[in-house]
Amino acid sequence: MSFTTILGILVGLGLFVGSIFISTDNYFVFISLSSALMVIGGTLAATFIAYEARYVLLALKLIFKIFRAPQMGRGQLTGEVGRVVKWGYLLQKKGINALEQEAQRVGKDEPFLGWAMEVVITGYNGDETAEMLHNAIENAFSRNLVPVSILKSMAGAAPAFGMIIMLDKMADDPTQLGSGLAIALITTLYGIVAARFFFMPAASKIQQREEIMRFRNYLIAEGLIMLADRKGPRAIQDKMNSFLDPAIHFNIDKSAK
Repeated sequence: MSFTTILGILVGLGLFVGSIFISTDNYFVFISLSSALMVIGGTLAATFIAYEARYVLLALKLIFKIFRAPQMGRGQLTGEVGRVVKWGYLLQKKGINALEQEAQRVGKDEPFLGWAMEVVITGYNGDETAEMLHNAIENAFSRNLVPVSILKSMAGAAPAFGMIIMLDKMADDPTQLGSGLAIALITTLYGIVAARFFFMPAASKIQQREEIMRFRNYLIAEGLIMLADRKGPRAIQDKMNSFLDPAIHFNIDKSAK
């Protein structure tokens, strides 16, 4: 679980609810089922019109995934360097067949990495391997950012539905403008809360995690490119470490002890 995400939402909503309790005794004025339906229904309707349904559903699903711990952390990058260095030793000592077995094992859990290793095993040189891996990384990153665009669109749409109820009241009876304005402001408030507490933060966190995974994939790609050129384990280590903070560099000598 991502405890900082949960804590952030609880603190944000707590401050919002607390400010209501401090500012008024009429708490129920902030509760409006019609406003909630207008914001949720209107935002979803506009989003399904603008985007294909499968991508909208994926974006909504990813909102809940931000509560999970991230797949890739700072310390894990050191382990990724160590893994590719190990493959370098494996290639040196046992040849390409041993690396092929490793690719089949890795590919079960990490399809991209398994495919990337297959590219190396096929016998492409470093430049050819680099072109294919970089294309794959960038295209995957672009695909994975589609839900981010959808969530940002939802954040922009949610606050816009408050005026609809007010205009409806004006059409029936202009004297009801005050009550209509109150409901409209509540609806707008709901939209702002949805946009700023959920849609925008979720979009930002998903994008950040995708950027971290893209960096990790580029890091591994550099090691695999050197494997394709049959570079030694220490050269692979030094090249991959050049992408990392010195505090988390992988050290062959220490790992061998």
